[in-house]
Amino acid sequence: MKKFRKVLDGLTTSSPVSGGGGTVGSPSCGSAAGTPTTAPTPREIDVQETLVSENFQLCKTVRHGFPYQPTALAFDPVQKILAIGSRSGGVRILGRPGVDCYCQHESGAAVLQLQFLINEGALVTACADDTLHLWNLRQRRPAVLHSLKFNRERITFCHLPFQSKWLYVGTERGNTHIVNIESFILSGYVIMWNKAIELSTKTHPGPVVHLSDSPKDEGKLLIGFESGTVVQWDLRAKKVDFRIYYDEAIHSVSWHHEGKQFMCSHSDGSLTLWNLRNTTKPFQVTFPHGKIQKDGRKESCKPILKVEYKTSRSSEPFIIFSGGLSYDKAGRRPTLTIMHGKAITVLEMDHPIVEFMVLCETPYNNEVQEPYAVVVLLEKDLIVVDLTQSNFPVFENPYPMDVHESPVTCTAYFADCPPDIIPILYSIGAKHKKTGYSQKEWPISGGTWTLGSHTYPEIIITGHADGSIKFWDASAITLQMLYKMKTSKVFEKPKGGDTGDDDPFAVQMVSWCPQSRIFCVVGIAAHIILYRFSKYDANTQIVSLEVRLQCETEDVISPSETENNPCFSEPGPHSPHHQHASSPRGGTPEGMKDSCLKVKERSVRVPPGYQAELVVQLLWVDGEPPQQITSVDINSAYGLLAFGNCNGLAVVDYLQKTILLCMSTLDLYGSSDPYQRLTRSPRRNRQSTSEFCMRGLSNFYSDSKKRIRTSYQSLTELSDNQQSIDMERSRSPTSVHYPSSLHNDPRVLPEPVASLRASHHSPVFYLLDNDHVNGHCTSPTSQPCSAGKPRVPAAPEGRLARRGPGRPPFRKAQSAACMEISLPVSHTEGYASRRAMLQQLHGVTMYSHDEHHTTTTSTPYCWSERESRENSFSRSRSSSVSSIDRDTKEAITTLQFGESFARKNDLIPTPCLWVGTSLGVVLLIPMSIPTDQEERMEESVTMGPGGAVLMLKGSVLRFGFLDCVGTLIQSPYEVWRDPNAPEDPDRLRRRKLVHFSPSSSQDTCGEGHLAVVCSERQAKVFLMPSQSCLFVHNITESSFVLRADIVSVCNSVCLACFCANGHVMTLSLPSLRPLMDVNYLPLTDMRIARTFCFTNGGQALYLSSPTEIQRITYSQEMCDNLQEMLGELFTPIETPEAQNRGFLKGFFGGNSNNFDREELFGEAAAGKASRSLAQHIPGQAGMEGMKVAASGVVGDLARARIALDERGQRLGELEERTALMMTSAEVFSKHAHEMMLKYKDKKWYQL
Repeated sequence: MKKFRKVLDGLTTSSPVSGGGGTVGSPSCGSAAGTPTTAPTPREIDVQETLVSENFQLCKTVRHGFPYQPTALAFDPVQKILAIGSRSGGVRILGRPGVDCYCQHESGAAVLQLQFLINEGALVTACADDTLHLWNLRQRRPAVLHSLKFNRERITFCHLPFQSKWLYVGTERGNTHIVNIESFILSGYVIMWNKAIELSTKTHPGPVVHLSDSPKDEGKLLIGFESGTVVQWDLRAKKVDFRIYYDEAIHSVSWHHEGKQFMCSHSDGSLTLWNLRNTTKPFQVTFPHGKIQKDGRKESCKPILKVEYKTSRSSEPFIIFSGGLSYDKAGRRPTLTIMHGKAITVLEMDHPIVEFMVLCETPYNNEVQEPYAVVVLLEKDLIVVDLTQSNFPVFENPYPMDVHESPVTCTAYFADCPPDIIPILYSIGAKHKKTGYSQKEWPISGGTWTLGSHTYPEIIITGHADGSIKFWDASAITLQMLYKMKTSKVFEKPKGGDTGDDDPFAVQMVSWCPQSRIFCVVGIAAHIILYRFSKYDANTQIVSLEVRLQCETEDVISPSETENNPCFSEPGPHSPHHQHASSPRGGTPEGMKDSCLKVKERSVRVPPGYQAELVVQLLWVDGEPPQQITSVDINSAYGLLAFGNCNGLAVVDYLQKTILLCMSTLDLYGSSDPYQRLTRSPRRNRQSTSEFCMRGLSNFYSDSKKRIRTSYQSLTELSDNQQSIDMERSRSPTSVHYPSSLHNDPRVLPEPVASLRASHHSPVFYLLDNDHVNGHCTSPTSQPCSAGKPRVPAAPEGRLARRGPGRPPFRKAQSAACMEISLPVSHTEGYASRRAMLQQLHGVTMYSHDEHHTTTTSTPYCWSERESRENSFSRSRSSSVSSIDRDTKEAITTLQFGESFARKNDLIPTPCLWVGTSLGVVLLIPMSIPTDQEERMEESVTMGPGGAVLMLKGSVLRFGFLDCVGTLIQSPYEVWRDPNAPEDPDRLRRRKLVHFSPSSSQDTCGEGHLAVVCSERQAKVFLMPSQSCLFVHNITESSFVLRADIVSVCNSVCLACFCANGHVMTLSLPSLRPLMDVNYLPLTDMRIARTFCFTNGGQALYLSSPTEIQRITYSQEMCDNLQEMLGELFTPIETPEAQNRGFLKGFFGGNSNNFDREELFGEAAAGKASRSLAQHIPGQAGMEGMKVAASGVVGDLARARIALDERGQRLGELEERTALMMTSAEVFSKHAHEMMLKYKDKKWYQL
């Protein structure tokens, strides 16, 4: 049977693609995945394809934003570069603007501590897996040279003295080990904890929390233990100089530069100053923020986590510390305290302090430090404070650290923009910059960076949860904010003073035309805002249009009812439906409700930049919020805006401010509907709108906003609980959490989460198919749901009982940034169970087109059977295209305006709207647009269904158009003109349109053009107007496409796809040959799917964490030029000379220059450390260097060196086995001696 089926598939594949009847090609004409097929065409299309697989290579380029979950900080005072470690094992190295490098540990273990080899171009990282790594920074892309894995002890603290090659490593057991930085081998010199404390001490001192060498004598090592014990160890004499015992736990220690005093911070909020002349008690104890209470006792304070004690020649010493506030006030913000003489300055921070570091003029710890700035690493920000001014201003941060100022909800990437757009955006945005920063230059100024030769204008747009939009200059792999706007300013402030909740304004998707500078924003509350750009401020009144896209066939009950509650039972081809002006609002028809966001009705003064011109809002119907908008497209040449959701399509003329088309998806087909929908009795019971108004809208919406806000906060929430961290690894970080009571109490009806929606520059998400990755449902056509439990129990009586089958109780407008769509694998076995479960959860039935070609029986699902199927989730599936439930929701997934042939018999191209749906259907809607400018403003645009119908497998994602020689046809646009520019009486203000019609190439290849259509499963190339399918390629069978774009690469075009299984693919056009298929990035959370986008020039980006943007390239040319574009981290700089201490200071202050660490810690004096204590791992950079050397002139020597290393390793193993044998022999000898002593004085008869 299987063989016979394969034969039939082969016959179907090789059969010609039908072009008749308005339906082009069944999806069965596709071949197996990875094999494009061709079909007979009316004439040959001769396209010279120039792209080959050698043109493509995938690699990461640069990462922007703030390091997510930072843990450690380090600074090189000579090179002036900064390093930040993160919990995920990443390291960001920052220098002057443009010098920004990201490194990642392969293990992914959290970075505990960072230590620069000052002015050596190297960095040591200590990770949570007890491994030390040595990074080489003398190359543009740093790499690990050596690693040292500790097997029996956990690393807690590291210290590397200046100009030393010996690293001190403190452990959790209280021991201190010494590592040679050059060879990364452990020294035999060990300071054991039991030798550091007195023999009479009965308790363990705890982990090592501090290590530092004395500024007075490098041969003295100060060791701080967590319990409060401080020991100064004489490295030469191998004994303790003094011991200090304190009742409170120690968090940090800081020396005075003369080496005669040091300061400790403690867990009770105190600072103790110790003098080496008398170590029996502290010289001074202070509670900087502890007040004396009425009873004479000090109030309790929080721990001081770190203190820095720095001296200055011209003023009093600086004592800088974090924490130490009293517990009396709850909710106090984290603080950094600067004590300078008698002045105490407390700097409040917006986020918890992770680490801080004082920047000083000299790298020597025995000289006057002269601090000039302090770097403060917060959980979500990086701040540098100027210490040279009395008011301690902060420096203006030149890095794009505020990408996450509000959580990012969508992204868009535009390469090769018009060259004038970046300067004008920058000039407008510069007027709104904050003031009050320090006037000095940014102190982190290391490295070098030059503008590469392969640069062109690039812009990244980010939409945020608070409704803000940010434009970023992304040219030359840098990122700098150009302009920021807030969409919330279009609306009235929420009533009741609830101004802190900005989530209803969250941006869902954006659409931008750089040539005309028309900008369109889609909000989470089902609203669209259209902006025009102007260099002048203006007084404007925003026009508001209200559209109802809640139409369903079951809503049409009787003619009398439709008169009072209009729907779209019989829409005309081009008549507007249900249009409302912005004022008055009292005319809202019965059964509908205005949006909870009220557009400002008064005239407002708007500054230069993007100015709102039109707001389109979807209406609430019967107390239900509208379905979120799933696709949008705008065309400045036509003056039209099109958008759709899972109910239907609407087209707005934004020049005349009218609604041209508002139809349900079913009505778009007309007589060309390829499906036969099953009829069903309409619902009979209606609830009056007065009942809804009596309940009130505010209660529901406030709860909805609260859930949205909570979910957004969870997007960037940091968890200190290890169990919660482990739980987060198995779920999306943007998930929405519901209380368990919602699943247990049948009286509580939880709100189904709105489905993730599509964007013109964002992935598309609907309830469709059955794919999951790592146990998580990851289909872009899937709606979120809980872990396999039915979320909608039997509907109670009253309001909910009136709803028809398949209707959700209500659907809240929720952000696409916080959808949880994970499903356990045990509940997603097969197509049917998961679909039935999702159907119960959301009350919506949706299908993918490829599903109807793989099923066998036709049994419509009945909502009334839900209770009996609550545990089984079983459902029959239909193999017939003609069988779909009446309540099927066919969503509009993508839209695009363009010049095309709407029908087969068209002779010339006309303006058309291409519509793609979640069932894999492509509809063409022809339009008639007046060409004269005056007529365009007076006469209405006519449009209506009736064009071609094409079909693919899976939800349609992207359209693209090529002429007959394979050149990409751009959409027509209007050249930008300032709407608020002063009028010139001598010149008429006329619209200048630029068209890219397919007819422009008719002289060379005749009439027609190629249409490229990509869906979740396959790509097809059609010849228009004949609608013949020329090429088909099944992109994937086991996964699905999340994002697809037609992009320009190497002076040609290709189709770029990103799949849910992590594969990035490129296909040639028009033949759809596979050019690249790289398993790059598995889909671990929906953030990646929501933000991944391609652009021209072989570039792409995605949000790698809630705070970071990762840019990648799939172009071989850019990979080759990447080294030239990256900045240099290391620049040759002479190490500053140490100050001359003078004869008397050198004589009486101790002579530290005679200290030879090599003599003490080297193998000759200290011996070898046990190999079982730590394991040396050569890094990739070291291995590559050895391979390169082996292939050169010194290849034989290098190979001999490797052989010797291997022989030494084998000898080491032999040495370990010998040591074990010796230990065993010693144990045996000991036992034998004990037996001898026991029985030597006994007679033989006493035995």
